[in-house]
Amino acid sequence: MLAGLILTALAIWLFAGGGESGRDQGRRRPPATVGTAEAALADMPVTLSQIGTVQPVVQATVRTQLAGVLFAIEFEEGQQVAKGQRLAQIDPRPYQLALSEAEGNLARDRAQLNAARVDLERYRTLLAQDSIAAQQVDTQAATVKQLEGTVEADAAQVGNARLNLSYTAITAPVSGKVGLRQADIGNYLTPGDANGIVVITQTSPIDVSFALPQDQVPAVQARLRDGAVLPVTAHDQNGDTVLAKGQFLTFDNVSDIATGTVKAKARFANAEGNLFPNQFVNVTLRVDTLKQAVTVPVTAVRHGSRGDFVFILTPEKTARLQVVELGPSDGTRSVVTSGVKAGDTVITEGADRIDDGASVNLPGERRADGNTGERPRRDDGGKPRSRDRKAP
Repeated sequence: MLAGLILTALAIWLFAGGGESGRDQGRRRPPATVGTAEAALADMPVTLSQIGTVQPVVQATVRTQLAGVLFAIEFEEGQQVAKGQRLAQIDPRPYQLALSEAEGNLARDRAQLNAARVDLERYRTLLAQDSIAAQQVDTQAATVKQLEGTVEADAAQVGNARLNLSYTAITAPVSGKVGLRQADIGNYLTPGDANGIVVITQTSPIDVSFALPQDQVPAVQARLRDGAVLPVTAHDQNGDTVLAKGQFLTFDNVSDIATGTVKAKARFANAEGNLFPNQFVNVTLRVDTLKQAVTVPVTAVRHGSRGDFVFILTPEKTARLQVVELGPSDGTRSVVTSGVKAGDTVITEGADRIDDGASVNLPGERRADGNTGERPRRDDGGKPRSRDRKAP
């Protein structure tokens, strides 16, 4: 009975793996095939990315400065116009008549003034001959002064009438692009019209407004105090296409206590017109550039309970887990500030199939089972080749 118990225990021990057979050893996971890259020194830009809104430097609503019927429109919608260019015409005839009336009053009062001055000189001559009373001379002198004031008022009326007549020609207050027409010929316009005639926006140059978190502002301000020109790039909403390149302009003078951000503005030449008012863009602000920093592909960086880490390939073809500290990234490569040095080989592919100290194969190397680390190739039908098929 004792011998039977011993045999039974031995069988259980063998079944549990206490004595591995060649077949059990074959069940172990073979070394994984991994991709690698070398940690290299490179210049890495330090950037901040935010969503911004395009804003024109100047946006002006063109309105009439006096009441009248819209007589003519001299612009095309979407046209680029220059400052001072005539855009529309208010019916000028009432204002031409007002100017003519003012000029007539001025001519009449000037004639009266000249006659009064002649009489004044005559009276002074008679007074010198003691032919008239001094009071009559004083009265005539006062009349001349009164007429001089009347003439000055008439001249001001003429100037006002001429100014009103010039206002009938509506000109562009700024250079820029006109929008859609807000009034038609024959409409009666007044200075109080909310929509005006058309809106002009200055699109070259043009600004982009965005917000930066408060904790990122000091780094930008430090660079500005050093006199640095910070380049800014505007991408489309997908972030794939560069729309324009410009430079950082300024911060707002207050922060938003609700969001903890500070508004900032960048200016773009926008010569090609890719930016237009109220457009949403992705803004990338380059704050600095790290010179000759150690970089690795972003695919080599992994994250775990111990923080960020990479697998370094040792000369013995094993993977060594190395905790690292990361710096900025450009989306393709990341800066490693500690843990990796230039020239180290890091594992970029297949790291999810290995552990610290695991043996690995490189692509093209022959494994212990006689196969290479490459995946089996497929024929045109998508089926394994005959030598790869399993026996029935």
